[in-house]
Amino acid sequence: MPTLWLDEIGADDLARVGGKAASLGELTGAGLPVPSAFVVTADTYRSFIEATGIDEPLFEAVDVDSDDSQALAEAAERAQELILETDTPPSVREDLLAAYDEMGDEDVAVRSSATAEDLPDASFAGQQDTYLNVSRADLLQRVKECWASLFTQRAIYYRNENDFAHDAVDIAVVVQQMVDAEKSGVMFTSHPSTGGPTAIIEAAWGLGEAVVSGAVSPDNYIVDRESGAIDEVTVADKKVMCVRGEDGETIERSVPEEKRNERVLSEDEIHRLIEIGERVEDHYDTPQDVEWAVYEGEVYLLQSRPITTIDDPEGSAGSANEVESQPPGAKSGVADGGAMESQSESVRLSGIGSAPGRVTGVVRIVDKLDNLDKVEDGDIIVAEMTTPDMVPAMKRANGIITDEGGMTSHAAIVSRELGVPAVVGAEDATQKLRDGETVTLDGDKGTVEKGAQVPETSDEEKDAGPVEAHSAVKPMTGTEVKVNVSIPEAAERAAATGADGVGLLRIEHMILSTDKTPSRYVEDHGERAYVDEIVEGVRSVAEAFYPRPVRVRTLDAPSDEFRQLQGGEDEPSEHNPMLGYRGVRRSLDRPGEFKLELRAFERLYDLGYDNVELMLPLVTDAEDILRAKALMQEVGIDPEKRDWGVMVETPASALSIEEICETGIDFVSFGTNDLTQYTLALDRNNGNVADRFDELHPAVLELMSQVIGTCREYDVATSICGQAASKPQMVDFLVDEGVTSISPNIDAVRDVQHEVKRVEQRLLLESVR
Repeated sequence: MPTLWLDEIGADDLARVGGKAASLGELTGAGLPVPSAFVVTADTYRSFIEATGIDEPLFEAVDVDSDDSQALAEAAERAQELILETDTPPSVREDLLAAYDEMGDEDVAVRSSATAEDLPDASFAGQQDTYLNVSRADLLQRVKECWASLFTQRAIYYRNENDFAHDAVDIAVVVQQMVDAEKSGVMFTSHPSTGGPTAIIEAAWGLGEAVVSGAVSPDNYIVDRESGAIDEVTVADKKVMCVRGEDGETIERSVPEEKRNERVLSEDEIHRLIEIGERVEDHYDTPQDVEWAVYEGEVYLLQSRPITTIDDPEGSAGSANEVESQPPGAKSGVADGGAMESQSESVRLSGIGSAPGRVTGVVRIVDKLDNLDKVEDGDIIVAEMTTPDMVPAMKRANGIITDEGGMTSHAAIVSRELGVPAVVGAEDATQKLRDGETVTLDGDKGTVEKGAQVPETSDEEKDAGPVEAHSAVKPMTGTEVKVNVSIPEAAERAAATGADGVGLLRIEHMILSTDKTPSRYVEDHGERAYVDEIVEGVRSVAEAFYPRPVRVRTLDAPSDEFRQLQGGEDEPSEHNPMLGYRGVRRSLDRPGEFKLELRAFERLYDLGYDNVELMLPLVTDAEDILRAKALMQEVGIDPEKRDWGVMVETPASALSIEEICETGIDFVSFGTNDLTQYTLALDRNNGNVADRFDELHPAVLELMSQVIGTCREYDVATSICGQAASKPQMVDFLVDEGVTSISPNIDAVRDVQHEVKRVEQRLLLESVR
């Protein structure tokens, strides 16, 4: 039979109707409020491609390397063309229209249901297409478009990544009575990261497409299922809504002014949704991600899939330090105004909140490396500044406080990567705090309070680990979202974010951690040992991410950091090291040492790590790059076969971008911390001018815009790996400009993924209007 009704199918029919339809059949059989629907079976799709003879050319077309962007695009275009340009057999056409007529002459929703979708261990939600408000005249075409969506670029890529054979995946199509929703959204029946009894509901006006696509910021409701209490209500500014247009198409419309900031769901509606959600979860005996709609006071279930992102508490990648993580969608801050007031009175110190989280611990003043042994698990390190030698102690610590430094200091960067809350630039923390006293550190607000100010939390909450600010399901984006890594120890935590690769891996932390300058290390241990240090550090990250790319920056540390190491007496003494002997200028001045770094890259290639990409820092012009390229060739690196590129961190390199592109590079990456300080003449670590440091200054943005435009002409990829990559305004700007990838810090990856998705959806909608 080409079609089946929902009351004829259930979970055992997964192979015939796909995950979405099987779930709807189960819900229907359980008496839950699901709109009437029939399913065009997966067998119908299979017989269509086999009877018409397009099956073999179809699977041949998608047998490509999905990391080859051009090949992937051509494969998707060819596969979809085969399906859309082949006529549907008459028997299938007749059966579909008869089922439609039986359901009633009303518009329907046509929804894909692939047999590798919404599975208990793999949820490829959104991989295939859905069409709303479909009329009888358009039904057959929309069904074929659903079939064709099995071969979009992202669907082909995801199947390759998850080892699903293309010829083993079929697709069914759900044709469902259209619910002209007045309000709609999604609901996690349990916490999407921990699985705890916390339900999370997102709601907006109109059809659910606006919520699912990211076109609107929905209201967010957090409900304690054990007590039934609505713990958190966040009413968003809902600018747009999706509604049915006069011609039947789904259109986006501005929300009436009086409803933009009006709460979508009443308490009664929330409790009704929770009741239905609990019934769904009880039926499946596992937490569910549910799409719902409300029409004329009735709640309808449109879809339900298992939540596949719940962490095993024993294997959580999060830090146990994060005892006050916010639930998805929750606003930061203290709910009790009285508590806020008492805390402000007890603040001892203020600085820059550089790594999020709120923790309590015992102060350990570290004024020399010999003091590191006294730092025990759960202590709070207080130091003038941190160095690479402190990393093992920082991993044990509950928090970090430093006198000096800003958001890009060693303490800030490493703390974020380790998931350890930190306050930097507190000026006199080492003087005002005493060894052994207990303090509370707030890495969001940048405050240090005396005593234990952290609310009591249950053991379950402590073990749960951090919670993302969004659904833990990774959104699919056209713009790649990578991640910055400073220390190899953070590799697994970085890889667990689901980032598309590493946009910046710093070599200097590996070298500085030896406590010797490069020349002293080579003198004491030999060239081979120096190369091995680099190879092992990079290798651990490349292995964790393979085959995702890992962009490794050659040595870029200012002379004042080298002067603190053994052999540092031979380093130059500079008034302003940030403007001095660092980056590629140091490497070109010391070609012997630089060649050792390059040999480490060549060794990594020989070991099979072809995902490693070489990046040159602080270049000024094409001459710098050509000299470095010649040294790469001397050690056996073929620039034509390996991906390599440069950092654009100076106005000079931005203004010389055309000549730089002509050197043969594959990519450029913006280092916004340096580009901003050099453009605005501001020392980014100088507290006296820190309030004027602005990566979003029009001059900085103009330089970046010029670079992206020129690189596009030369087919050179563009990316950003500075601190500003974590800022939503910068993300919006770069996606608008057409940047290839964005690489934020570890703690910001998921937020940036969702922001990129939101901007891409907006651009897509604007392009079709």
